[in-house]
Amino acid sequence: MAHSLAKSLLHNAGVLAVSFGVGALGVAIDRLLKLPRFPGVAAALSGAVLLSAGFALRVWATWHFYQRQMRVIVLEPQSDLITDGPFRFSRNPLYLGGNVFMFLGAALALGSTGGVAITVLGLVPTDVMIRREERQLEARFGAAWREYASRVRRWL
Repeated sequence: MAHSLAKSLLHNAGVLAVSFGVGALGVAIDRLLKLPRFPGVAAALSGAVLLSAGFALRVWATWHFYQRQMRVIVLEPQSDLITDGPFRFSRNPLYLGGNVFMFLGAALALGSTGGVAITVLGLVPTDVMIRREERQLEARFGAAWREYASRVRRWL
């Protein structure tokens, strides 16, 4: 259990770094395109809350993967259908925590209009990936997947 938690924390420290990379890219875009920035305590506080919530959600979700000796990043269908923990509330807590909460949180913390735009635009390819993964899960788990998908929303 402690090993799974340590592995989850380490894995998501990388996602935190990527989140600030997205935010920094947004700041560069703001400067290049002369986009308005929104620095301030409210944006920074909102960003910190979203970053923290996203990090915690991802750690919780990856912990469930590592408890089952599953890898988080794979192109083929997973070996188990996880329906407990954060997967009770969202079919995609990893994407929700990282691609939405953490990326948006970093953009807000840095006051970057461009970072917010990157996050929103990034949801299009993310949704394409999610739908591909869902087709794989349905092919692998059949009725169990369909029942799960009927009661748990894709995002929230």
